[in-house]
Amino acid sequence: MELTMNTRREIIKKMAPEYQKATKKEKRKILDELVHLTGYTRTYASWLLSHHRRKVYLTGRNGKKYRVIGSITKVKRNRKKIYDEEVLSSLKKIWLIFDCPCGKRLAPSLPWMIKKLEKHEELVLSQEVKAKLLSISPATVDRLLQKEKRKLTFTFRSYTKPGTLLKHQIPVRTFADWDEKRPGFCEMDLVAHDGGNPSGDFCQTLDVTNVNCSRWLP
Repeated sequence: MELTMNTRREIIKKMAPEYQKATKKEKRKILDELVHLTGYTRTYASWLLSHHRRKVYLTGRNGKKYRVIGSITKVKRNRKKIYDEEVLSSLKKIWLIFDCPCGKRLAPSLPWMIKKLEKHEELVLSQEVKAKLLSISPATVDRLLQKEKRKLTFTFRSYTKPGTLLKHQIPVRTFADWDEKRPGFCEMDLVAHDGGNPSGDFCQTLDVTNVNCSRWLP
């Protein structure tokens, strides 16, 4: 029965430490066993056992050195967070004050936003936090505020449902049939004034917009 790649890797992982410490005679026995189990050639099996958990570099045709990923033990780096809770808290406050803009709009505006908020004593920042906020990228802003955006996402965004009663009785014109230079071509929708909570009673406004910008229907 042919072994899977993961099984072969596990076998090499267990046999490699013993092989690397073994004598020449002992290495032959280990190689014989590995070749029998995996079906590898002796040369390839010997190379895998010798270079297991070691950094291996191969030179390409262009002269550059490439690291062989399969022979490297991944080391988890404990990097210190650049944007800590203090930075996140200040960023969140600014984001909410300016009506939750996206990262591409918020990041370039932070210098004058921070200046105005500090002037009116709406925000108190240390020099370290301020420097981090001024150097933050739009992508990092979106990443840091991802959880907050999920909290503000409404499940139901629209309450308008298509009706079937008059669907076949009213002639419908497609966008290609519209004449934007003439009044009478409109777009309409309902706007719900529910404050984000659709339960209970609330008002709705029927919004009708004339496509012809020079005239608005009441």
